[in-house]
Amino acid sequence: MNHATKDEPTSVSTTEPPPPGTPIIEVQDLGKHYGNINALSGVSTTVNAGEVTCVLGDNGAGKSTFIKILAGAHEHSEGTMLVDGIARQFSSPRAALNLGIATVYQDLAVVPLMPVWRNFFLGSEPTKGVGPLRRLDIDRMKRTTKQELSDMGIDLRDVDQPIGTLSGGERQCVAIARAVYFGARVLILDEPTAALGVKQSGVVLKYIAKARERGLGVVFITHNPHHAYPVGDRFVLLRRGRSMGAFPKSEMTLDELTAMMAGGAELEALSHELSRDLGADSAIAQQMVADVAEIESAIDIPVEPEGRTRG
Repeated sequence: MNHATKDEPTSVSTTEPPPPGTPIIEVQDLGKHYGNINALSGVSTTVNAGEVTCVLGDNGAGKSTFIKILAGAHEHSEGTMLVDGIARQFSSPRAALNLGIATVYQDLAVVPLMPVWRNFFLGSEPTKGVGPLRRLDIDRMKRTTKQELSDMGIDLRDVDQPIGTLSGGERQCVAIARAVYFGARVLILDEPTAALGVKQSGVVLKYIAKARERGLGVVFITHNPHHAYPVGDRFVLLRRGRSMGAFPKSEMTLDELTAMMAGGAELEALSHELSRDLGADSAIAQQMVADVAEIESAIDIPVEPEGRTRG
């Protein structure tokens, strides 16, 4: 039974990020079930200020369920979640946002034909004047948008251009800058590089590193270890709704991370099936055997018991 605080703070957090390394979110044995269906279980990790926590797993691993709990879209069914050392059970995304936990989803909520500055302040537009003379403070919005994007290293020619004219990577970066401006201490990114090419993925990774440098705790959801490893400080691996452990970067190489993601035993079983069905000499079967050999050559990483972490 959860005894977490279920509250709806009434004001958006404007607290500065705490010193680097300070725990902002701590989860222990976190789980979620829908009736008899167990969507997530045994997840334990910490999101620290000034660090990037990468959550990796294939489709159906439980990544979306996990971030929806952190973002306040779903309530967890088991385990505990602490924010600033206080047990929390969010009843809405607004409750999470008010504590400085902002989420940028893969399908960005933008209005393509509106200018960049209007999307930056969408739903939180500042005004000037009083009574019947009250109107949008357009000059302030344009000036602030340009400055905030510049501070994140984003150089746009014109904030008046429709946001739909930007590349996918640039739109992701605008969303990151917006979250930072509106007081985010924890930034949750839902597969921001999934639909991007190599160059644009690199751009997004650059701005993830920028957010970390500004003291934010970043939760980076991805299925690509080659995107996670360069920017990650800690790696949480999920498979079929279960935690495989949480590992600091100092204890894991890229090859080891890739091997755990790939699932050597499953690939080996598949290679045997392909050899049987297509013949051992087929190109596909030979490539699969080579992949299995490469994974087995990686240093063996002991999988932690459910709900426990290394580091």
